[in-house]
Amino acid sequence: MLSTSRRSNEYFSVTSANESLEKLHSTSRVLESGILPEFDDPLSSNRTTYSSSLSNSVTPQVTPDPGSNLGTAYNLGTLNRPFTLTDFVGNSDVSDIYRFNLASNSSFNLSLNGLTADADVELLNGNGTRLAISGASGTTSEWIDGSLNTGTYYVKVFQYTGNTNYRLSLSATPIVNGVRSVLGNLGADTFTWQSGFNRTVISGNGNVDFGRGALDTLNLASISSTTARLNLASANGGGVVYNPGNGARVFDAITLNNGNQVLFEGIDRIRFADRTINRFVRPNDPLFNQQWNLHMMGVHNAWQFTKGSTNVLIGVQDSGLGVNSSGNIHPELRTTYVFPGNNYIDDFRDVFRNINHQESHGTAVEGIIAARSNNGVGMSGINWTSPVYNIDVLGGNSGDLDIAQAAQAMINQANSQGQRLVINMSLGTPGLSNFGRTDIFPAFNQVVANNPNVLFVIAAGNEGHLGASGISYPATLASLYNNVIAVGASWGTRSANNFATTPGDRISYPGWWGSQYGTGLTLMGPSEVIAPYADRYGRFSYWGTGSIPGFNGTSAAAPNVAGVASLVWSANRNLSATRIKQILSQTAFDLGARSYDTVYGHGFVNADAAVRRAMAIGRGAA
Repeated sequence: MLSTSRRSNEYFSVTSANESLEKLHSTSRVLESGILPEFDDPLSSNRTTYSSSLSNSVTPQVTPDPGSNLGTAYNLGTLNRPFTLTDFVGNSDVSDIYRFNLASNSSFNLSLNGLTADADVELLNGNGTRLAISGASGTTSEWIDGSLNTGTYYVKVFQYTGNTNYRLSLSATPIVNGVRSVLGNLGADTFTWQSGFNRTVISGNGNVDFGRGALDTLNLASISSTTARLNLASANGGGVVYNPGNGARVFDAITLNNGNQVLFEGIDRIRFADRTINRFVRPNDPLFNQQWNLHMMGVHNAWQFTKGSTNVLIGVQDSGLGVNSSGNIHPELRTTYVFPGNNYIDDFRDVFRNINHQESHGTAVEGIIAARSNNGVGMSGINWTSPVYNIDVLGGNSGDLDIAQAAQAMINQANSQGQRLVINMSLGTPGLSNFGRTDIFPAFNQVVANNPNVLFVIAAGNEGHLGASGISYPATLASLYNNVIAVGASWGTRSANNFATTPGDRISYPGWWGSQYGTGLTLMGPSEVIAPYADRYGRFSYWGTGSIPGFNGTSAAAPNVAGVASLVWSANRNLSATRIKQILSQTAFDLGARSYDTVYGHGFVNADAAVRRAMAIGRGAA
């Protein structure tokens, strides 16, 4: 049986960088800066230059363009992992057809999102016979969900009215031993319960469409909640520990009156015949709905279990913090600890390159991780509770520490309070000659090696548009140490120049900047996002609002991952730094080639699944 969305009485269900690492903003864009201060070791006779990793192509249309008949369909091959494709239908191209194969009887899920006009989708068998069609009105998301046998199938996306880009997501999971497993993509998906399976396991995997009201939905509209037993997970118990193949996690559970069980994670809404239950936290910060990065990572789901803990310290090594004429930091930033003698105020000055910067890089980085939240003002941070320790290491200004000194100071502070420590470093060494190097600052390497229970989250670098493999130092240390995570940058639904993009794709702009890739790359995080903005004139605002572009580069991606890591550790402080890295890698949404690859690492970070994994380990799961 296949279920679909449909237009009333019309369609139906059928059985069926600012500059590179050195200059990560394009000089052609308003407010793009040379705010990328470099780091220099003032104690070394061999000066080492660092810059922050702040850094926006034509819509990545499917190439070659999918044909409009079965013989010219775009062939996806065997559907053995989630696929997302971004393209266009309209007056000049009325339909696109995709072909795929299933090697075994499988659960199948399809969603069509990102519409700005009315487009519909249908599923055909290998002979071209229609199995199901979804035709919701207007720009409402389309979906088809159900089970399919081994064979060849076609998906047809077609214009109903108008011209629109679309985002087509497909996934298929083999049905094994009576268990129906369904995987969502990074957008809004609808999962419909089907009879005939002892257990159904659903993973929503984040939802970049949440802010526009499209929710990851568990559709039980044919069932009354009075006939079902709910066992929803919380930080204090509930739920069912289950291993879907990539680590045991605490799933929400529903048992139906026939004994069938539905396990699920990453779901925004449960829809019964008689009521609806939400499974997310919505803070009252007015910019939250625009913070697609949080939704795409499933942070709004993970907040049900933790919003941070005082047992975890967040360290930020960056450019310092911008202040206004009264000497106050951005009001979006919580109370921040600083190192005595370190000039925490952003100097907006790169001594070694003789450059003045316009915007405070460190203000944006800290705000992504730990902005004040649920206070009815501005944006939401990922972590609402954990204390923050900020040390200025960029620019070579008076009072700046080097990265080894700063790391040790943060470690000393965390140890004195019995805290776990996550250190974010949105910085790196520019230049092709430095790609892949791990030997640039031995003193820092030694600090990392001596402190295996401190987690370092480091930007991979922004020179990936040059076409060479290799990430930036110190992110390269992820290939040597299990307590280092190297983070690349992924798009959401729109590029900086407002073209439609495929969520999760590695960001790369010819002639501007691209997320670096290569050995050691661990995870992908979102970039071009909302963040607190402070400039050298003492003015405060927000990146990604008004005429200010989103805060970008791997500088933006790293603090998104660091924030999620701090939530995972808050959910289970007994974990080691190595285990946190393993959990984030194990639960990430797979991108690129199946399993690990050096372009996407383990995939896109998934906050909800990672926190549920930490909770399961806390309950005794392996």
